[in-house]
Amino acid sequence: MKRILFLILGFVQIAFGQSEKGSKVFWEELKKHCGQTYEGTITAGATPNDPFSGKKLVMHVRSCAENHIKIPFFVGEDKSRTWVLTFDNDVITLKHDHRHQDGSEDKVTQYGGTASNSGLPNIQSFPADQFTADLIGYASNNVWWITLDENSFTYNLRRIGTERVFSVTFDLKKPIATPDAPWGWEGK
Repeated sequence: MKRILFLILGFVQIAFGQSEKGSKVFWEELKKHCGQTYEGTITAGATPNDPFSGKKLVMHVRSCAENHIKIPFFVGEDKSRTWVLTFDNDVITLKHDHRHQDGSEDKVTQYGGTASNSGLPNIQSFPADQFTADLIGYASNNVWWITLDENSFTYNLRRIGTERVFSVTFDLKKPIATPDAPWGWEGK
């Protein structure tokens, strides 16, 4: 009887999706890229005055621990940005760590949000949290999401209620040379 029950449960898991939470599958897939660097292109929201336009966009999956992944994001020579992902209780949090060239924190830093559920294996969504709303009032309606598959990693931003949308897609099939440390990471 137990064998039949396990077979039925196994069939249900196969028929209706993976047995692992989407966030765990996503997390493990992202960790496979630890140490790798990729170049990206803006795939939505580019404007002529955008500080990202015309710049080399690079992400480096620099630091992977059991519950933290840190991904510096360089815009040309600007090495001020790091995406910090944290995995806790089957949900992922995204924060934006912004630094000055001397390594000190920018006054607008540590904003982001926590997924409201475990999400899917190839997409995680992060609505702005209260800290973000208090820090940057106009960003209180932000939703960030990351898509991940075998070919690409895409970082996205949508400001609900506005036309603001931004996406940058990185080609995971073409690793590039590892850059120098981001601002504030020297010696780490």
